[in-house]
Amino acid sequence: MMSREDFVSRFGGVFEHSPFIAERAYDGGHLREPLTAAGVHASLTAVFRAASPEERFGVLSAHPDLAGRLAIAGELTEDSRKEQSGAGLDRLSPAEHARFTELNSAYVEKFGFPFIIAVKGLGKDDILSAFEIRIGNSRDEEFATATAQVERIALLRLTSMLPEAE
Repeated sequence: MMSREDFVSRFGGVFEHSPFIAERAYDGGHLREPLTAAGVHASLTAVFRAASPEERFGVLSAHPDLAGRLAIAGELTEDSRKEQSGAGLDRLSPAEHARFTELNSAYVEKFGFPFIIAVKGLGKDDILSAFEIRIGNSRDEEFATATAQVERIALLRLTSMLPEAE
C-alpha cells in the first residue's frame, strides 16, 4: 500500500486545495489496492460528505472564479487551468469576460462561495447558461449543487490520474 505521505501528495489536490480529505481517507483505512478512480473517489467523497458544513464550505471557497483574476494572473492550480482552458475560458472576448466577471461577483455576493461547475465537455455558452440559471437558486439548493459539482470534478480528475478505473 502507498504511504500516507505519497497518497496525500498524489491525491491531496483532487478536492481543490483541501488535502485534509485525502489525509482522512487514508487514515480511515478504506482504500484498497489496486487504486482505481472509482475506489479512491468513493473514499474521498465519503470524507467530503462527512466533513462539517464549515469544512465543506471551505472546500467550495477554495475553488477559483471561472475566468477570474487567478486565471488572468496565471495563478490557477494546474488542474483548474487545464479544465478552464479546455472549456475555452482562456479565450473569452472582452464582452464575455465582463459577463463572467459580473456573474462571478453577483454569485459570490449571494452565496458566499464561487460558482463551481465541472467544465469538462462544456463550452463557454453552456457554462454561462448554467451560471444564469443557478444564480436564481436558494442558498441551500446551490450549496447542494456546488458540492455535487465538486464531487464530479474530483471524479474527472481521478479518472485522468487513474485511467484503469473500474
